[in-house]
Amino acid sequence: MTFPANERSRSRADLARDQAWAIAVGGIGVVLFTALLAFTWYFAATLLLIFTGMLLGLGLNALVNALGRRVQLPHTVRLAIVCVALALLLAGIAYLGGATIAEQASLLSKTIKSQITNVRSLLESHGIDTSFFDLGNAASDPAANASSEATPAPATPSRAPLPSAGTLASSGGAIVSQTLKLLLGTIHGVGNIFIVLFLGLAFAAQPSVYHDGLLFLAPARHRTRVALVIDRIAETLERWLIAQIIVMIAVGVVTWIGLAVIGIPGAFILGIQAGLLAFIPTVGAIIAGVIVVLASLASGWIPALSAFLLFMGVHAMESYVLTPILQRQALDIPPATLFAFQILLGVVFGIWGLALALPLVAIAKVMIDHVKTYEASPLAEAA
Repeated sequence: MTFPANERSRSRADLARDQAWAIAVGGIGVVLFTALLAFTWYFAATLLLIFTGMLLGLGLNALVNALGRRVQLPHTVRLAIVCVALALLLAGIAYLGGATIAEQASLLSKTIKSQITNVRSLLESHGIDTSFFDLGNAASDPAANASSEATPAPATPSRAPLPSAGTLASSGGAIVSQTLKLLLGTIHGVGNIFIVLFLGLAFAAQPSVYHDGLLFLAPARHRTRVALVIDRIAETLERWLIAQIIVMIAVGVVTWIGLAVIGIPGAFILGIQAGLLAFIPTVGAIIAGVIVVLASLASGWIPALSAFLLFMGVHAMESYVLTPILQRQALDIPPATLFAFQILLGVVFGIWGLALALPLVAIAKVMIDHVKTYEASPLAEAA
């Protein structure tokens, strides 16, 4: 059977058109994906800040839903009750322990600096380079020390010379520059806190609005699947947040009581920092343990060893008792996988990536599990 020449030419033209269309679509897809990666890279801090606000909103919504199971009140009223209760709790902690926290924080800072100096001296006595300990002070600057040694000071100066106008101008400029840096850093930190609080309250006040908005962005034929994925992600993150808060409180209280029994100064502030760092899996526990041991060295080797054993026991309680029991239904991520993602996100995005690695990995795991389940379902085979 033969085809007319015009039909053969038409089929070749259609094939060439389809190939050109496929190449164009693939090129557009590559460009869009590259643009998305570049956008994520340049605005990573902002995106992670928004994600933190979403996490706060999910946590508040979880508390509001838990309150709704016990009292029949409107969502807005329950959210107001939760916010007022949390504000009163924080105000009570600040009022009752504010002076203690400030005093112990100052003492802890001095103790840590003293122990770092001792560690540096010990390393230098064994011929190990300790230049990485330099914090930029003029006292530790070799050039400044050399110049001060090279220029002997007069024995009995009659009067100090007046500084020149250039010296006064440069000193004033340095003071203004450092003041502006401190002011801008404070405004930046406070602004980030307010942004997270505002986003959290906005998400918690109208969760259905943002849920329906995400569904509206999805194609109509895929909205059922997208709704299922969004609900699973929200449920997983809510359970993880509640479990994480319980773990943080338990770690902080046990560390505080244990260090107080051992007799370590600043036990309360050390317990607070251990509880806060428990939000970051694996890495947070290591940082908290190093701080606890350094602070305990000032009291002697026996208290330091006791504090180290306490840290190991608290870490074992967190990793092998509390986390498996509380997060059994929420997350099931192998520790090596989580640690690898923490290192990767920490290197790429800094402290934000390190702190938010677990919820980000949890979201990815929920989506992967859903895709695998859908591909194995009869509905996917029929499609």
